[in-house]
Amino acid sequence: MKKNSKIYIAGHRGLVGSAIWRNLERKGYNNLIGRSHRELDLMDGAAVKSFFDDQQPDYVILAAAHVGGIMANNTYRADFIFNNLQIQQNVIGESFKHGVKKLLFLGSTCIYPRDAHQPIAEDELLTDTLEYTNEPYAIAKIAGLKLCESLNIQYGTNYIAVMPTNLYGPFDNFDLVKSHVLPAMMRKVHLAKCLMEGNWGAILRDLHLLPIGEVNEQSSRKEIVDSLAHYGITESKVELWGTGTPMREFLWSEDMADASVYIMENIDFSQMQGNGDKAEIRNCHINIGTGKEISIRGLAELIVEAVGFQGELAFDSSKPDGTMRKLTNVDKLHSLGWKHQVEVQEGIARMYDWYLAR
Repeated sequence: MKKNSKIYIAGHRGLVGSAIWRNLERKGYNNLIGRSHRELDLMDGAAVKSFFDDQQPDYVILAAAHVGGIMANNTYRADFIFNNLQIQQNVIGESFKHGVKKLLFLGSTCIYPRDAHQPIAEDELLTDTLEYTNEPYAIAKIAGLKLCESLNIQYGTNYIAVMPTNLYGPFDNFDLVKSHVLPAMMRKVHLAKCLMEGNWGAILRDLHLLPIGEVNEQSSRKEIVDSLAHYGITESKVELWGTGTPMREFLWSEDMADASVYIMENIDFSQMQGNGDKAEIRNCHINIGTGKEISIRGLAELIVEAVGFQGELAFDSSKPDGTMRKLTNVDKLHSLGWKHQVEVQEGIARMYDWYLAR
């Protein structure tokens, strides 16, 4: 890519997309294009076509997606598969029709089977049954990966699919229903600390920035306390879903952005085909992660330490754990010349500082 290449980042205001935008700007790229959801609905095929007709981007980074944690994935199953298929079909399809030079498609390591061999290498794809709670989302991401791979094989395009592990960082989603595990935990622990300290100014500020359902800074204290209790947040205790025993891997979003830009600058599909039977080119995607893991309980304890909460940490074992272990094999990524920089303890501290300063 040249510094003045026209680069469209779909999802440029999200956790990863905004980090990619900042990374590109720091590296001197000066022709970046982004559209908010209000400006461009990526599920509207006609609108996406019109955008590509008008802008004619040279490169595309598809970081936009309909995402959420285990509760949202399991509750809104139809939304997760339908919306993501629509977004991918529209953006990848128009990229192909408009001759985009290179595209980066961001998926998720939830594409792998629930009982995949650990750490999970790219070749584990489609070898067994998916985890039920996020199966619709995973199928959508597999479809996007295979669409990129198939266009490359049939038409010689240069579309790279990357599968990041669990991401967290600045501009994350802290909605208690729709967010991923780490930001949801952080907000719960923060609000419990505020309750314990009687810091209603901080609680009302938090609810002003992000209401919890119908409860906001205008609600009565009783309504607020009752709503927080519904989500396992009290002045003396934070209750989290599951047993706390599942192992998870976490990658700082700005590290993910750096890996994405590195791949756009240095890696082509031709390098990902391997040396096997060319009649069956498959699993050309790249895992993006740290290759390190921590238990959900261990993660919660790091967050409690960073926030300074003095109360009890409890787990509701009647709620699902999800996949018990999901560690990525990052040998391919390392062989391509990139490795993460930020470890999870440092990242949590950075993220909480950002949360407080919003």
